[in-house]
Amino acid sequence: MKAVQLLLLSPAAAWAYTLHHQQRNPLFAVGRDAQRRTRSSVQSLYKSNVDSSARDILTEIISKTIPAAEEESKLLPKITRSVREAEAEHGMPWKSSIDSNVKDELLYMPFWEWQMNFMEENLTDLEVVECQNNKGTDFSFNVNEKRKARIVNCCFSSKEYSKIRMTYYDAGDTTQVFNAVWYPNPEYNLPVLGIDLLAFNRKKFLAIVDFQPIHDEEQDHGATYEHLIEPIRENYESLKGRMSSKFYDETQHFSQQMLFARFDDENIVSRDLFPAFRGYVQTHLDLIRNTEPKPEQTEMVLSKVKAYDTYSADRDPATGLFAAMYGKEWAEDFVHDFLFSTSERPAEGAIPPPNPFMGGPPRGAPGAPGGGPPQQAQRP
Repeated sequence: MKAVQLLLLSPAAAWAYTLHHQQRNPLFAVGRDAQRRTRSSVQSLYKSNVDSSARDILTEIISKTIPAAEEESKLLPKITRSVREAEAEHGMPWKSSIDSNVKDELLYMPFWEWQMNFMEENLTDLEVVECQNNKGTDFSFNVNEKRKARIVNCCFSSKEYSKIRMTYYDAGDTTQVFNAVWYPNPEYNLPVLGIDLLAFNRKKFLAIVDFQPIHDEEQDHGATYEHLIEPIRENYESLKGRMSSKFYDETQHFSQQMLFARFDDENIVSRDLFPAFRGYVQTHLDLIRNTEPKPEQTEMVLSKVKAYDTYSADRDPATGLFAAMYGKEWAEDFVHDFLFSTSERPAEGAIPPPNPFMGGPPRGAPGAPGGGPPQQAQRP
């Protein structure tokens, strides 16, 4: 590369390189009255009475220098943000709440920090994915200063995962949320790793961590997996709850070894939930590494992921909560264009299914975020 740079810095080569590109694109000309000089220079260079030996020398320089320079430029690294730069853009990891009255550390921030470290240390070709939709809406951060609530989002990809999104929602002691979803590269035909951790008033807690199946039957995946996480779950009686079928169909997108818990003892977060979460994340990556990729299944897997996204978007609590905080349009785009970016939006006027996660009354009841009667979950 140094040889190419030196050659380009020589006056003759630089002049020839400029003239070469001026002929192809007059806007390449530089300096005062550039376009005027371009026309005259090109005309003089290619006049028939120009000394043929000089023209041959220039032609040889151009033919050797330009292809080499263009080839070298392909090897230059793309200018992108690093993983840590994306994380730090909005001050993460936060050390205190947006609500200055809260003196405690943010409850789920150790989960965020551990996951960031784990990804950096264990994933291949980890890269930043921008948190935007095709309208240019930025989902990386939003804040409601009046109501003391803020949300931050990061998104990444790697050789093992096509998408890993992370969300932290801080509304003081009223609500703390850590959410992450890991989508395996579709060549692997494996379950999605889903993580939902919520706390309300530091008195009521909800936790879900699961290898979420994209098929109705476990054996339809590229490898079976419940036997890998069962020993982890067996260690924690506090995380063996079952969700109500009033809101979700447990046979859809939930495994038999799901970590599920509603509790009121905050000690469970650090004592049980944190080590179990780490075990599930580590085991999920091990599952990918021990599964043979099958590129021919990619299209089928993507269709299953789309069904998973649609099912999840229809029932996600973020729509009602964030519509109240940040506006209806932002909230709906956030759910469908970022959280579950391959989901199909419901038809105009359709009544979404209720969700249980925010700990409030069913939709349609006083204080509920949405409207409509409870209904059984339907297959996407």
